[in-house]
Amino acid sequence: MTQAATEALIRRYYDAFNSGDTAGMLACLAEDVIHDANQGARRVGKKLFADFCRHMSETYQERLTDIAVMTSPDGKRAAAEFNVHGTYLKTDEGLPPASGQKYQLPAGTFFVVADGKITRVTTYYNLTDWLLQVAGESLAKELAGKG
Repeated sequence: MTQAATEALIRRYYDAFNSGDTAGMLACLAEDVIHDANQGARRVGKKLFADFCRHMSETYQERLTDIAVMTSPDGKRAAAEFNVHGTYLKTDEGLPPASGQKYQLPAGTFFVVADGKITRVTTYYNLTDWLLQVAGESLAKELAGKG
C-alpha cells in the first residue's frame, strides 16, 4: 500500500470509531487482526475485537479529536496520536465505580497494514492519568505515595 492509501484506511477506521460504527471499524481489519489494548490481554481475530468494541461502547462513551496520522514510506506501518474525550458510563471490572465521570487524555495507536487491511492495532494511554480523572483526589493521594 502507499502512504496515502494507508493514511486513508486509518482515517476511515477513526471516522467509524467516532460515528459509533463498529461494522465500519471491522471492515478496516484483517480477519486475524491482532489487538493489543493498553494494560490488557492480546486479542486475535475480528470476533474478539468486536466483543471488545461492544464492551467499550457499554462502558465508555468516547470521541477522538486532533487525530494526527503518520505512515511509513512503504505504507506498511502507521501511527496515530489523538485526544480522547470520554464519559465513564458503567463500572468496568477492577476499576473505580462509574458515575458518568468525564475525562480527557492523550493517546496513541500503532498499526500494521497488509493487503489493504489493518493487521495489528496497539493502543497506549496513561492509565494513571485516567484513574486520577475518574476516581478523584483519594486515588491521587494514594498514587502520590507510590511516586
